Amino acid sequence: MKVEFVASVAIVTPDPARSRRLFVDTLRLPLEHAEGDDYYSTGNLGGSKHFGVWPLAQAAQACFGTTAWPLDKPVPQVSIEFELANEAAVEQGAKELQQHGYTVLHPVRTEPWGQTVARILTDEGVIVGLSYAPSLHDQPA
Repeated sequence: MKVEFVASVAIVTPDPARSRRLFVDTLRLPLEHAEGDDYYSTGNLGGSKHFGVWPLAQAAQACFGTTAWPLDKPVPQVSIEFELANEAAVEQGAKELQQHGYTVLHPVRTEPWGQTVARILTDEGVIVGLSYAPSLHDQPA
């Protein structure tokens, strides 16, 4: 598999409001959100394609289809997504992860916003994603 660039870094937090105090109020990062959504993020931070503060409940929903993080899994602190060349590369990358003994948290899927993604959870509690988001390929690396 060939990683093109780091697509996304997101802090995973059980307390989004508390985390926003650091990243929005103190560091004054230009994070935005949709009305009624606790996920704050930006694509307008130099050196980063995407940075976000991801509520743990939303991470659980994305990985396991439930808002509660499974008790038998390390609680993640961060999510890092590596961008691949295309959707087929994500599919192949997920197979390579499995061939190397990693458990993919969910089948490769294309999200409503167009991102194709597969994710694993490391022993340290890091969500690692293989991703293809067409919109990120229109931006300079």
